[in-house]
Amino acid sequence: MTIPDISFDPTNPDPRCACVLVLDISTSMRGEAIAQLNEGLRVFQAELQNDNVARMRTEVAIVTFGPTALFQPFIPASDFVAPTLIAKGKTTMGAAMQMALDIVHERKQLYQQNAIPYYRPWVFLISDGAPTDAWKRVAATMRQAEQEKKLAVFAVGVKGADLEVLNQFSNRPAVTLRGYSFREMFVWLSASLRHVSSSQVGSAVALTPPTSWVEL
Repeated sequence: MTIPDISFDPTNPDPRCACVLVLDISTSMRGEAIAQLNEGLRVFQAELQNDNVARMRTEVAIVTFGPTALFQPFIPASDFVAPTLIAKGKTTMGAAMQMALDIVHERKQLYQQNAIPYYRPWVFLISDGAPTDAWKRVAATMRQAEQEKKLAVFAVGVKGADLEVLNQFSNRPAVTLRGYSFREMFVWLSASLRHVSSSQVGSAVALTPPTSWVEL
């Protein structure tokens, strides 16, 4: 799979931390949900860009589903501009997660070709529903890749999400977002990425439990 317009600076010797946001923007996200998701993305941009290390080492891509699209190819956090998403379409989660796998694989190849060290890539899935397309094969592939430490997968269910399905994409349990606490969730995500990007490549990093935005 060839993704056009990849922003990459091979002269930057810093290790890279790739993060794909796989975002459900299907029709059921209309109203307050999509508004709060957009606000959370703006917070995510600000939090990453306020950290001098993370802004150079973290790379962000956005895959949306409803329908599936590569909304934002990988770009350094320093250049990331939070989009304004519009809810529409069906919940094509399987295709979106396959696209996330594909672009992560391509990005890792790019790092390797340029002798750039990199952290384990993150795939961060957010959905308020259940897939309307085939998903079981890609879910199994993701779990296997995570087990082999090729990537890390996090699944977040918004009210109405099928947690049993979300649990199939990762070896860690899916969590439920407390209301529409996207702002708090993205503060946690940016802090976690800052923590990872300031660590040694390959080292184990303990993340702060996401208690402020998870429904317990």
